This record gives sequence, C-alpha cells and structure tokens, in this order.
Amino acid sequence: MGLYLGIDTGSVSANLALIDEDEDLLDSLYLRTNGDPIGAVKCGLADLSNKFSSGSISGVGVTGSARELIGILVGADIVKNEITAHAIAAIKALPEVKTVIEIGGQDSKIIVIRNGVVVDFAMNTVCAAGTGSFLDHQAERLGIAIERFGDCALRAKSSVRIAGRCTVFAESDMIHKTATGSGKDEIIKGLCEALTRNYLGNVAKGKEILSPILFQGGVAANAGMKVALHEALKQEIIVPGNFAIMGAIGVAIIAKNRTKGRTKFKGLDVFETPAATRSFDCSDCSNGCEVIELRTGKEDRAYLGGRCGKWESLTPDP
Repeated sequence: MGLYLGIDTGSVSANLALIDEDEDLLDSLYLRTNGDPIGAVKCGLADLSNKFSSGSISGVGVTGSARELIGILVGADIVKNEITAHAIAAIKALPEVKTVIEIGGQDSKIIVIRNGVVVDFAMNTVCAAGTGSFLDHQAERLGIAIERFGDCALRAKSSVRIAGRCTVFAESDMIHKTATGSGKDEIIKGLCEALTRNYLGNVAKGKEILSPILFQGGVAANAGMKVALHEALKQEIIVPGNFAIMGAIGVAIIAKNRTKGRTKFKGLDVFETPAATRSFDCSDCSNGCEVIELRTGKEDRAYLGGRCGKWESLTPDP
C-alpha cells in the first residue's frame, strides 16, 4: 500500500504529514525552521527515514512560502499554493466547512468554501500585526512563554484594549498599560482581542463568514485566540485535531490523487545530500531578477526567481 508525503514549509515552521491510501494520517512533524527551511525539512526526512522506507512513498506534494525551493530539493510531484492545500485538508476534516481561518507565524488567510469548493479567499499583506509573530513579539516583551498565552488569557477577568493595527504601536500601548497597573493576564487577553480585530478588519474584511468555521495554523494552539474569535464573531470556532499541519495534510492528499503512484521523489535519504543556496542579480536584461541558486551534491544546481525562464531552463528535471 502506497504512502503519500506532504511538506508545508513557511517562514516559521516546516510541517510534514504522511498519509496512506485511505488518507489516514500515519505520522507528522512540526519543526521550527529557525531561518533554515532546508535544514528543517532535512531533519524531518531523517526522522521519517527511521520509520519508513523510501520505496513505500508513492507521491510527494509541497506547499508553503518555500514550496518551490523544497520541491526541487526533494523531487516533489506536486507544488501547490497554500490556499488549495489548507482548503483540501479542511474539507477532509469537516466536509461541511464554510469558512477557514488560518493564522500562522508570518502570514494569515481566510478561505471561503461553499459546497466543498473555494469561492473566495484573502491573505495578509506585508504587515505582521495580524499574524502569530505579533503575539510572539509581545510575549517576549512580557517575559512569558508563548505556550502560556492561552492560559493567561483565559484567566483574565477583563481585558485591556491594546492598539493592534501595528506591532510598534501595540508594544507602546502595552508598555503604557503595564505602567498604569494593568495585570499581565488582562493585557494578554487584550492582545488576543487586538490580533482578532486586526485579522477581521483587514484579512477578512468584506468576506462572508459562515459556520462551520475551522481555525487552523499554529496560532490555533492559543485558547485565548479561539475565545477572542468566538466573542467577536458570535459563532462557534472549531479547532481541528491537526490544526498545525493542515497545509501538509492537504498537499499530501493532492499528491495522492494526482500522482497515482508514479513519483519523482528523490527518497528520504535526501537529507544526507549537502544542500546550500545563494542569491545573485542577473544583469542580462532590464528585468534585473534576483535569482536563487540551489546546489545539491557536488554538481547539481537548480534556479528560482527569474522572470524570463532563462535560469529555470537550466534546472534539470527531477
């Protein structure tokens, strides 16, 4: 029976999910990238290699902001955008889902689904105020582990209103509220509410948010955020069991449905192959593209980022 691997690599985490022919989850990993997405994925593959053989994997899909890079590294069969991957996983978890709220470390998105089809979506812009990094930054300032944020927010008997449209203003506001005697629990609850206001006022602005609503992404681990969303929307917020790895699950399902067992996967032992990246500016025309070169092994090189296809044409097929 074939297995299918999904890899979702973003700015904060690399998530791996392995499913079987029945789309049941066999194994999963959530790894911090710490600025090295290739290294994180290699660690994940090394872990899986201790439990599974490369020959058992019949298809591989990748998604996330680093999907093109990781796709070349591992020899992916499918490279898919995050909206599609998260929607597929959400529908698998709850077929009647109508809205997906996904908040990760550096980006956030809303996906509107009707009758099992994505009909609308939106993602955040460059501002991080509506993402998990907003809470991470304030947790560091307060000297509280982000893993404790949810419990602190739930303990609060009231909340302190924090300016949430900008992380800089939020920190200034938070310092002021601390100096005037507001408790940490109340401030933390206020931060969860601030992130919720920012998300609903920017990413979800103008979108029809109907139940059932699934809350996905790493921030869904924060019980305070679930409560804040519930209070703002006056609707039930459902956090699926595999909320942190839904993108990886979704793209694994896509790989299963598309590859039919004919895989280009280079194998779990690809973690043993040295890999490094460098960037350079191409001056061959007025586009001035910043090209990323991926080197694997001694001679193999692949290229990303060009607009005309010149460099990508030098990338060998997996």
